[in-house]
Amino acid sequence: MSESTKTDVVLVGAGIMSATLGALLRLVQPDWSITLVERLDAAAAESSDPWNNAGTGHSALCELNYTPQKADGSIEIAKAVTVNEQFQVTRQFWTYAVQNGILPDVRNFLNPVPHVSFVHGAENIDYLRRRRDTLVRNPLFATMEFIDGADEFARRLPLMAKGRDFTEPVALNWTTDGTDVDFGSLTRQLLGFGTQRGMTTLFGHDVRDLDRQSDGSWTVKVVNRRTGQKRSLSAKFVFVGAGGGALPLLQKAGISEAKGFGGFPVSGQWLRTGDADLAAAHQAKVYGMPPLGAPPMSVPHLDARVINGRSWLLFGPFAGWSPKFLKEGKVTDLPLSVKPNNLASMVGVGLTEFGLLKYLIGQLALSEADRVDTLREFAPTAKDSDWELDIAGQRVQVIRRDSKKLGVLEFGTTVLAAGDGSIAGLLGASPGASTAVPAMIEVLHRCFPDRYQSWEPKLKEMVPSLGVKLSENPQLFDEVWSYGTKVLGLGSGTDAGAAGAAVGPDSTPAAGDPEPAGVV
Repeated sequence: MSESTKTDVVLVGAGIMSATLGALLRLVQPDWSITLVERLDAAAAESSDPWNNAGTGHSALCELNYTPQKADGSIEIAKAVTVNEQFQVTRQFWTYAVQNGILPDVRNFLNPVPHVSFVHGAENIDYLRRRRDTLVRNPLFATMEFIDGADEFARRLPLMAKGRDFTEPVALNWTTDGTDVDFGSLTRQLLGFGTQRGMTTLFGHDVRDLDRQSDGSWTVKVVNRRTGQKRSLSAKFVFVGAGGGALPLLQKAGISEAKGFGGFPVSGQWLRTGDADLAAAHQAKVYGMPPLGAPPMSVPHLDARVINGRSWLLFGPFAGWSPKFLKEGKVTDLPLSVKPNNLASMVGVGLTEFGLLKYLIGQLALSEADRVDTLREFAPTAKDSDWELDIAGQRVQVIRRDSKKLGVLEFGTTVLAAGDGSIAGLLGASPGASTAVPAMIEVLHRCFPDRYQSWEPKLKEMVPSLGVKLSENPQLFDEVWSYGTKVLGLGSGTDAGAAGAAVGPDSTPAAGDPEPAGVV
């Protein structure tokens, strides 16, 4: 027997996107009823789980794919500025949420860690110097340093310096005020806030279909995966925040806006170690140059992580492949996602992305010893016995129609919304979770145009820079940054403590001391 329930909002998926949207809706429209549906038995068990993502607060401080070199040798920073602006919105909301008890345990999800770009070879070092010189003109990147001295490299990154032959020159772009984020903990805290204020949560329930009704509402057909009991949820608005599972559900909804979109799944693998001595010797997120043909999300990086109060190091990602759209998905996910309206897009990508195909084949052929050997580019003395392989989450890259190539592979996140605003979903991957707040504010703006104006004062209370480019308003940036740093506990004392654990008590120059040689 099928049970039927009315609700104002249905959120599909218990990850960071649904959790963020649920919190925003609860704050701007507290009288609405919200029902969350998650097919697994726990929150944040897929892409938002800390072991399934890099945990980088993506703000384009260290990710070199956001600052490409143009044909004339200049550095393009527009994408980097956009990504950083998005993270600033997210950071302001977290500040508001911590101060107002919405996020009760900030250290459980957010920790300071330097964000660092790492290259070797004269040509790459010249690029990195020009990158820093270009970025520091923008107030969002004003604190970035350029480091090319071996002694300073070793002082800041002892694990990466140990055993390194410095006859090959190396250089860094170093920004102290980066962050490590446990998006699983963050998601659970946001969902806890929503649940305490009346949100209904259905774990272990699978959404099987979505039907639009004549009055514009949606009937969401749900099955309890444990008992087989069916129920229907009648909702005025549906958000599909199901990670890789979002595309199939938006296709089932039949909205025209989803036509032509496809998805290409890429899985990730990490080497990780919980060795306390290794973790103490490397407390930074260090991103390198992407391998030839690799997608941007596969840029190699050696990361300090804090998960459940314990320090870890992760290196990767190494690409794997599965036709599943979710780590707990089905092997039929990819073939069943191919429809007449997106077939041309899928074929177009298949014919043009030979570099990606070659990269994936090479990655799949790697042995465990090969992976550790790749790690030695970052940590020359790495031992196989200190590291273990961990399988991360699935990422589904967006395939979009293109008039010239039939279809193109897109990297980033895309908000899809029906023309009438009754349903929306989010597709894509990195920078993903770091842009959850601006992405969900975009959902509010596009799907509730009749209410958004009345919500704006509350939204600006949460995000003071809403609608303003901080890169063009340095005074406002200084204000919100300083305030957020204080509330989130990311100040100089915290940073110095994190750095000191890695490189010793004398690692941070005192005020007024000259910079060491090799630092710009």
